[in-house]
Amino acid sequence: MGASGIAERAAVVGVGATPLTRSSGRTPLALAAEAARTALDDAGTAPDEVDAILSYHLGDSAPATDLARELGLARLGWHNDMHGGGTQCASVLGDAAMLVATGQASTVLVHRSLNGRSGRRMTGLGLRQGEGVEEQFTLPYGLAGPVAHFALVARRYLYDAGLGERDLAAVVASSRAQAADNPRAMRREPLPWEDYLREPVIAAPLRRADCCQEADGACALVVTGARRPAAEGAPRIRAVVRGGRPDLSRLDRSPDPGAVFSEEVAPRLYAAAGMRPGDVDAAFLYDAYSFLVPRQLADFGLVEPGEMARVLRSGGITAQGASAAGGVPVNPHGGLLSEGYVHGLNNVAEAVRELRGDGVGRLAGASAALCTGFGGAYGSAALLVR
Repeated sequence: MGASGIAERAAVVGVGATPLTRSSGRTPLALAAEAARTALDDAGTAPDEVDAILSYHLGDSAPATDLARELGLARLGWHNDMHGGGTQCASVLGDAAMLVATGQASTVLVHRSLNGRSGRRMTGLGLRQGEGVEEQFTLPYGLAGPVAHFALVARRYLYDAGLGERDLAAVVASSRAQAADNPRAMRREPLPWEDYLREPVIAAPLRRADCCQEADGACALVVTGARRPAAEGAPRIRAVVRGGRPDLSRLDRSPDPGAVFSEEVAPRLYAAAGMRPGDVDAAFLYDAYSFLVPRQLADFGLVEPGEMARVLRSGGITAQGASAAGGVPVNPHGGLLSEGYVHGLNNVAEAVRELRGDGVGRLAGASAALCTGFGGAYGSAALLVR
């Protein structure tokens, strides 16, 4: 999606979220409805103004039509339940912006809802026939779920980049430090080096603290035309891209096992936006695993690879330390590592809050935010501007 197609023609005018817990005791539909109503209230928009609903899922969410009925909509236009997890959290903004820019909809409700801790969990894995049948060859070697898989990617990336345990610990420590003032965060306690080493190893080099916080909860966004009165002062969607490299999607066949989506997506995003890395004031990176933060910082040109260890270890990715260390604030709310895991849409919601001045990170003066969505070899990225 290039700048000529959607650049600043749509704005995010409302955000909403439920509390994040380890056992909600509620259905994904009930969670989705609460987040949606909160987002609509935040936007000053009545439910009957919604004419499109978008969501993404892995068979674990509330369908758009069910949410429309729950909200009492008399009619529903364009709606889509897109299959996918983290890859979609940035690109769903592009889908919403395209609907607005092409006149297919005037008010788009975007949501993600799941019981990711008490219900269906990402760590569950079973053999299947047909698609995924290759798992019978990898399971005997311990590749049971995404943590084990991406541990291999992390190991190769860290080796190639000259990084190690202390750098992963610095990422997690920065995440916890920023989550300390976030009442929504599931983990707010500090994690010094000695305590990091006590964290159990899940799949080397990834310890428990290096993995995101599985959560029950929901987030929602309201997107509308940037020229409408309701959009005055709201963050605008500058550019969105989605994609990756098919030859990186299987580790046993990949020419670069340490590469992820950002290597491919970053240059396309800047070209579409007509912007440069130096224009980015804050990064809301999909941090399902700690190693993804330096990987994406390098790929998006926000920190020079040779400076990465120094920036990370000096707190240069926190809102407080970025300026002095030559870094950029990353996930000032704690991100997926500390706030919780709503497949990345909570990161996008916080980007909106920060740009309009009511985020927990209080990033005064921030005018451009990078949001990313990770799925290994495939992913997405968006630039929101004030």
